[in-house]
Amino acid sequence: MAEVKVIGASLSLFCTRIEWALKLKGVEYEYIEEDLKNKSHILVNSNPVHKKVPVLLHRDKPICESLLILEYIDEVWKDNPLLPQHPYQKAIARFWAEFADEKCVMGAWGACQAEGEEKEKAVESAAESFAYLEKQLEGNKYFGGEEIGYLDLALGWIPHWLNVMEQVADMKLLDADKFPLLHEWAQRFIQLPLIKECLPPREDLVNYFAASLTYMRSLKANHQ
Repeated sequence: MAEVKVIGASLSLFCTRIEWALKLKGVEYEYIEEDLKNKSHILVNSNPVHKKVPVLLHRDKPICESLLILEYIDEVWKDNPLLPQHPYQKAIARFWAEFADEKCVMGAWGACQAEGEEKEKAVESAAESFAYLEKQLEGNKYFGGEEIGYLDLALGWIPHWLNVMEQVADMKLLDADKFPLLHEWAQRFIQLPLIKECLPPREDLVNYFAASLTYMRSLKANHQ
């Protein structure tokens, strides 16, 4: 049996970051694809509180929540460090990773769902959050410096998932003129072979987000 297993969903940005980290560390793992509409016993037993992916199983011990899993991976497998060694820089990286999940991921999805004047306001609000990330790249090739690290993996959804959201919702958040550093970083990051090999097919993501958007808007319409 594999010592390391990942319970995940291949279209999930939160799951892909775990695969990136394991591959960077050179850790072999078994990937267990989860059907989120019919959750398996292994998922429910491994994450009984939230019943969400991803879950990392290391020697049958479960670790949940993607950012915590990244930290666990970094502490257990020392090669190719992800987090900075200095406590202050480490704390800063953690702060921006949580900020991005709370404000940028959710902000982008909120802008996706919005319509009319609400959409303009939602896009503007999300753009304000991305502006903070732009500043973190000043003078750096990657968020981790000269090499990709923890924060790059946490933000690695931007080049692929955000681009699909923009297409499906007919909006533009990552404008190259407004966010030149983020745009350059995104292009650089997504071209790395290790990163590219884990990306889900674009067409599958488009179909997923289009279906999700239709569903969310129908729920909203039914409650009006």
